[in-house]
Amino acid sequence: MSLYEHVFISRQDLSNTQAESLVEHFSAVLADNGGKIVDSEYWGLKTMAYKINKNRKGHYAFLKTDAPAQAVQEMERLMRLHDDVMRVMTIKVAAHEEGPSVVVQAKNSRDDRPARGPRRD
Repeated sequence: MSLYEHVFISRQDLSNTQAESLVEHFSAVLADNGGKIVDSEYWGLKTMAYKINKNRKGHYAFLKTDAPAQAVQEMERLMRLHDDVMRVMTIKVAAHEEGPSVVVQAKNSRDDRPARGPRRD
């Protein structure tokens, strides 16, 4: 089996739980076809650089999978047919990186910044 990384964007009018349930739904599709999810991350609602289907924001999700090519093709096919999914990107990788993705690391480092000092007016 091969290693893949998937990022998909779902519509902005979904709730967080609905967006996360899409990850579970597509994980089940992958498992039914002989693949497995190594790791998944929900990146949250983010502003996009340009409008997609009249949406300025979207719920981003990231999946690391270990699956045969047929399972990935079926999952992508169902993602493209699903009304709530706007964009899908799949990349075949040689190995998965350990730990959280760069997006999550940046989000955590932003939260760890020290408080701003007093103004120097």
